[in-house]
Amino acid sequence: MFKFRDKEIAQKAIANLETWGLDIKVMHVCGGHQDTLIRYGLDDMLKNTGIDVRQGPGCPVCVTTAKEIEEAMVLARAGKTFMVFGDMMRVPGKDDTLFDLKGKGADIKMVYSIDDAVKFAEQNPGKEVVFMSIGFETTAPSTAAVLNAGVPDNFAILCTHRYVPPALKGIIELGEVKLNGLIEPGHVSTIIGTKPYEFLSKDYGVPQVVTGFEPLDLLMGFYMVAKQVKEGRAEIENEYSRVVQTEGNPKAIAVMNEVLEPYDVAWRGFGIIPGSGMKLKSEYEQHDARLKYEDILKELEGMDFSEPKGCRCGEVLRGLIDSRECPMFGKACNPANPIGPCMVTAEGSCNIVYKYKKNE
Repeated sequence: MFKFRDKEIAQKAIANLETWGLDIKVMHVCGGHQDTLIRYGLDDMLKNTGIDVRQGPGCPVCVTTAKEIEEAMVLARAGKTFMVFGDMMRVPGKDDTLFDLKGKGADIKMVYSIDDAVKFAEQNPGKEVVFMSIGFETTAPSTAAVLNAGVPDNFAILCTHRYVPPALKGIIELGEVKLNGLIEPGHVSTIIGTKPYEFLSKDYGVPQVVTGFEPLDLLMGFYMVAKQVKEGRAEIENEYSRVVQTEGNPKAIAVMNEVLEPYDVAWRGFGIIPGSGMKLKSEYEQHDARLKYEDILKELEGMDFSEPKGCRCGEVLRGLIDSRECPMFGKACNPANPIGPCMVTAEGSCNIVYKYKKNE
């Protein structure tokens, strides 16, 4: 698991943690972190030192709501050329997945980037193209930069981008899980830096550490959180300083702020979280699919957007349960037949746990 030069550091960190008499809950909010934790058994290793690790809403596909999935379905059924990343194709909607609709003749195309979708729109001016933009502050600058550079009139965005810090505030204020610390996402923090997290420590007394993705990164991140708890401190620390800067990426932040603005939006498993969604500013509203196709989307008014029966993905995203505590995990719900998005995508906790621990 650990490279030779890191092994001694890891052993010392674990030995210290074992002597501290810990009994704490620490949440991380990143699918990449979850993969490292489960793949290398770090979750069990940390549990043996008294650190109970919980995954929060760190998977963009997972937190996309049932309503947003149905918006995609409605636009695809209405004959729009709908473009989306591959992970979204298999997320179950009310009656179908996008993959199902494609099999029934809908014009749905998987793309690797927003640039692919814009290029298609430019080459096919007779088609109305809609791209579903997904992700946190990591991917939002790409969407913003493309729109800022100019896109054809036949191109629109179904925007589902979200901000991470407001969601963390929402989790803390829900109070369902008493969190003693937070491990902040490396990729998101590369864009936004560490300052946007400061209020969580100042206002709520929660220790935080930004970490990278190597096993030693994560171990040291949890070690630093535990050290803060032990010393009675609460601040934001940066283990991933080789990549993450205090101010983040100013150019990425600037273009994101120029094109996108916050609004109140629901997350799967949560209610509405104030200021956590991104929408296109008025200067770009001609490319906002929700405004451009408002009449088509009206059919969703009054529809029930409850979770699939028996699916506990929402509780996983709030850190209330481990994936294996869902009765359907690995049985009715598995990667070949996912009931909820946490089992669909490679960043989902259920998918990751199934991949590495399905036999436990």
